[in-house]
Amino acid sequence: MTASHEHSLSELPEAVLRPVRGHHAFEACVEQLATAIRLGVYPLGTTLPPERELAVMLRVSRATLREAMAALREAGLVETTRGRGGGTVVTLKPRTPSARAAARVSPERRRDWLDALEYRRIVEPGAAYVAAALELSDARRAQLEEAHAAVIDAPKPAAHRQADSRLHLTIASLADSPRLIEAVTSVQATLHEMLLAIPVLQANIAHSDRQHAVVVKAILAGDADRARRAMEEHCDDTAALLRGLVG
Repeated sequence: MTASHEHSLSELPEAVLRPVRGHHAFEACVEQLATAIRLGVYPLGTTLPPERELAVMLRVSRATLREAMAALREAGLVETTRGRGGGTVVTLKPRTPSARAAARVSPERRRDWLDALEYRRIVEPGAAYVAAALELSDARRAQLEEAHAAVIDAPKPAAHRQADSRLHLTIASLADSPRLIEAVTSVQATLHEMLLAIPVLQANIAHSDRQHAVVVKAILAGDADRARRAMEEHCDDTAALLRGLVG
């Protein structure tokens, strides 16, 4: 490898990694770092820069960067060793069942998944907007609150995933539109399939729960614009995480 080629490779991370938004830092870190690894910005067998350097490049806290690195380890993209001579090395070896499942996804299925994420970005914010714009009965308001409480109280990841889907379907059902319910059901089914192909990440679950609370509060307050924006942010962050870990 020539000196000029080595120099160009050393400049790639700074060109590819961009500062991320504060409220979306975890998901954006995962997406950017995973994409950089898959595209060879950090080739197989190379050691990633120290956490403090990556945190500065992405303009995030060390805590957020550590959460993102943990997600990359769970996905089998990197391995970390501690102590003198340690570091985080690009391995691209899926170790968990979910990571191995993601690695086996065909290019055609992967494209379908990514298309579903774009479709979801249109459908679900619209459902939230319609739900918030309607005069909901006490029974409908209670239905939404109960669906939200079930997500918060879910004891295990599998139960949380199902409760999460029920909350999104409940929001769609408030609009009384069979076509809208059908559309949200379709994207939630694909989303469930995608989430089964990535590790369960507590940082993502906690962030998702906070976003759910904002969406539900906006719907109950009748703030349609806020409900739509909050759901858009929620869809965007989930999509960023999935693009990073599923590819």
